[in-house]
Amino acid sequence: MSGSARALVVIPTYNEAENVADIVATVFASVPSAHVLVVDDGSPDGTGDIVEERSREDDRVHLLRRSGKLGLGTAYVAGFRWGLERGFDLLIEMDADGSHPADRLPAMIDAVDADPAVLLAIGSRWTRGGSVVDWPWYREFLSRGGNAYARLMLAIDVRDITAGFRVYRAEAIERMDLGSIDSKGYCFQVDMTIRVHDLGGRIVEVPIRFRDRIHGVSKMSQAIVLEAMLRVTQWGLQRRLGSRRTRQTATR
Repeated sequence: MSGSARALVVIPTYNEAENVADIVATVFASVPSAHVLVVDDGSPDGTGDIVEERSREDDRVHLLRRSGKLGLGTAYVAGFRWGLERGFDLLIEMDADGSHPADRLPAMIDAVDADPAVLLAIGSRWTRGGSVVDWPWYREFLSRGGNAYARLMLAIDVRDITAGFRVYRAEAIERMDLGSIDSKGYCFQVDMTIRVHDLGGRIVEVPIRFRDRIHGVSKMSQAIVLEAMLRVTQWGLQRRLGSRRTRQTATR
């Protein structure tokens, strides 16, 4: 990681006791200077307790407990607010299930840290050099097709707009109206991409090799996919009709 930017990796969890210690360790192996904030939604399997114990041993590890399963989008927003209050320069989204390769963090961080015009780096499966491991053809077709549809509807040249592995420049998050974000799952990632794009900053895609979780159960559902498609269609029509989403950014 170039420069002296302070990076916070925000990891939302719900029942990730089998994965959380390993993912924290892989983050520090790749970026020793980073801090990790686990936002735990009241996991009954003791995920929060594991993180709390680790935080007593390592001041780079932090835990934000929430009362229940409140959703991915609100977990990231809570983590972003926590990071902004403590002066971090880079805010990073990362899953707890091991699907996001931590060894790509340095390249993603450098992409933002080295160029003030870059507000967001996305760990991308579908840019040149990116890939997925052991996906059936229909799942790849659905992901590629959904991303192509979003790119067309929203007129944003990002090949993996639904990706959840991201590095944001904190000043971009600070300029957003975080209180207006109510999206979940894939839809949250699309929403955030639109907001960064409309701030006028550059978005870069860094190729990654995406691997499915080994332990635990995926939180993705048909309802989340459907929400994303409906929201993308709504936002795309609004943009085509010239109805700017003025709610998305706060004036500063």
